[in-house]
Amino acid sequence: MGRDDFLTAIETNPVVVEILERGPELGLTDWYLTAGGLFQTVWNHVAGSDPRAGIRDYDFLYYDGTDLSYESEDRVIRHADTLFADLGVDVEVRNQARVHLWYEDRFGAPVKPFRSTEDGIDHFVSTTCCFGARSENDGTTTVYAPHGFDDVFAGVIRPNPLLPMRHVYESKAARWTSIWPHLTVLPWPE
Repeated sequence: MGRDDFLTAIETNPVVVEILERGPELGLTDWYLTAGGLFQTVWNHVAGSDPRAGIRDYDFLYYDGTDLSYESEDRVIRHADTLFADLGVDVEVRNQARVHLWYEDRFGAPVKPFRSTEDGIDHFVSTTCCFGARSENDGTTTVYAPHGFDDVFAGVIRPNPLLPMRHVYESKAARWTSIWPHLTVLPWPE
């Protein structure tokens, strides 16, 4: 399985298609639709389920290091809320340049400042989460998949050593396997 299979799978989800089509309207240069909205759509595709089943939210990440204020990020969030309002889903927008400012308070461990949206994706708790897709001005779709496509299509959840958050990994894996019982969870390395 490769990039084309991945695109075929995520394009079964009309929410993903709409977010990708509308994303450029936010005027951001470094953005991706990421994480669960993508890999969970693939799991649904493989399982023959509704492509939207079990997806809590759609993560829309961008990188803007020119203004790290909450107010700047909030303007983008509010614009996205308006842009995606009719989809009936939660589109969670986050500036990856700001993650280090709040991550420790939320998850109990610090992270170094990310250098790009891809850097933020690289630090997801499981390598199976590390996907991004965005629409380009020429109509093509860019896919970021630093760990390839084998695990997502095989239903393998693998820990990401770049983010040593065992409790977060195990909590997410437990939720995912309760929805997609065909998944295989690899243990956290000792």
